[in-house]
Amino acid sequence: MPQNTLRLLYVSHSFPPAGRPLANLGGMQRVATELFEALRRRPDLKLSAHLLQSSWTMHWLRGPAYMIRGHRHIRRLIQQRAIDAILFSSIVTPALMWLPKKLLRESGIITAAIVHGRDVTTPIAPYQHAVRRAFDVLDAVLPVSRASAGVCRERGVPDEKLHVIPNGINLKRFRPLADRETMRRELVRTFGPLHVPPDDGLLLCSVGRQVPRKGFAWFVEHVMPLLPEDVHYWLAGDGPEADNIRAAVARRGLEHRVRLLGRVSEKELETLYRGADLFIMPNVPMPNDLEGFGVVMLEAALGGGLPTIAARLEGIRDVISEGVNGHLIESGDAWGFSEAVMAYYHNRPALEAASHRAAAFTAENFCWSAIAERHVTTLRTLVTGVPAPAPLEATAALL
Repeated sequence: MPQNTLRLLYVSHSFPPAGRPLANLGGMQRVATELFEALRRRPDLKLSAHLLQSSWTMHWLRGPAYMIRGHRHIRRLIQQRAIDAILFSSIVTPALMWLPKKLLRESGIITAAIVHGRDVTTPIAPYQHAVRRAFDVLDAVLPVSRASAGVCRERGVPDEKLHVIPNGINLKRFRPLADRETMRRELVRTFGPLHVPPDDGLLLCSVGRQVPRKGFAWFVEHVMPLLPEDVHYWLAGDGPEADNIRAAVARRGLEHRVRLLGRVSEKELETLYRGADLFIMPNVPMPNDLEGFGVVMLEAALGGGLPTIAARLEGIRDVISEGVNGHLIESGDAWGFSEAVMAYYHNRPALEAASHRAAAFTAENFCWSAIAERHVTTLRTLVTGVPAPAPLEATAALL
């Protein structure tokens, strides 16, 4: 083994079953699996893993045994001096696994956990106690955004432990973009002609779990009535807020312009991105429910060349570079959202240019190879003891 090889154990409870990627799929799950694949491709790592591969329905039933096995597995590796560092794909696993703090300190093995947002803020008292203990045990905390770093700091994590590293996206996941007419025809073939705007209209889309913080019902209620009849809005996903979204559609008489697609396949999702014109991220603040990053904005930009019009809120601010891959509007500013849409409605060449910028910016700044490099550099720095440069400002070049 080369002398500079880092021996890394990757720990994640967020993997879908082998061969069934849709059985447990979400932003955190995709990040966990794609980061692991990027790390596997690095020749300077000796990578091992402790993974829970489970469908969402079986996840919580299999979780306790996975945590117990993980505790034993880590203790054995520590005693054998078989690893240099441990990377957890979220704070959930080290919080529930009850890491052997004294043994870790004596061994010199470095531990780090990625923090997304809700994995820290879940308002259950015993879990919050476990999170704080995990923060105490870990050598480094890797928030995916400055907002995620903030909720860690609120729970007592010192700045010297915080190293902000954003999420990434797999550049090979989507097909090359085609012309707008071709991609719109593909959309109609896949979903049918229902509620498709005319050729000179705009199709807005949102993707995600339909929960209050996403602001989908708010956007339907307050923004869509301000937009012309040939601006339509499609939503992919499901969740407890779906009935409220439908109610907002009915109250505003928007049944002919707003379409709820429900859960869609990977192929259908790609087709939606390719056939739409703008991606909408209208989040609203909710207690203990943080938008830590928003991988769907990267997906929309890379998969469909979609600029994002988003709320200037939480981790979203670390994804959108104003005027490059989208625009940030104050959360709850319906007129501001409508004006941002209308600027492109009246200027299609500007929309085409924005599409190219969004895709290029995302590919350049959020590819997994670059993000994996930052994880490895941070861990190697901690293992070797060489001081790291200003951890909280380390994302400036990417953001």
